[in-house]
Amino acid sequence: MQPDSKAGEEALSLKSRGGISRVFKATAYSLAGLRAAILGEAAFRQLLVLSAVLIPLACVLNVSALERAVLLLVVFVALIVELLNSAIEAVVDRISLELHPLSKRAKDMGSAAQLISLLMILTVWLVILI
Repeated sequence: MQPDSKAGEEALSLKSRGGISRVFKATAYSLAGLRAAILGEAAFRQLLVLSAVLIPLACVLNVSALERAVLLLVVFVALIVELLNSAIEAVVDRISLELHPLSKRAKDMGSAAQLISLLMILTVWLVILI
């Protein structure tokens, strides 16, 4: 399988840029990734809904600044893990939609990472609030 030469050239051009131009391009790519996750990943949208509840709640709870930071941190970590899980799934599907044990393992591990991040939210919030 040959790599897409246009995409390869674009990646090289980004890497060769420096300064503010690179920052703007990288920001645009990041926003495109967030848009893709919002539009194409139901699990990410569900996690955003949970985050829309937990983030404001963490800001109004009567907890210390450190506790508030930890409450917020675990929510953001779960969002990051879901983005990485979705990226793994997209790469696996890009390579082949054929059922393969290694593809299943990669997808299952990504899913397990997300489960652990959700358990981390539950644990941290319970420990701080109880």
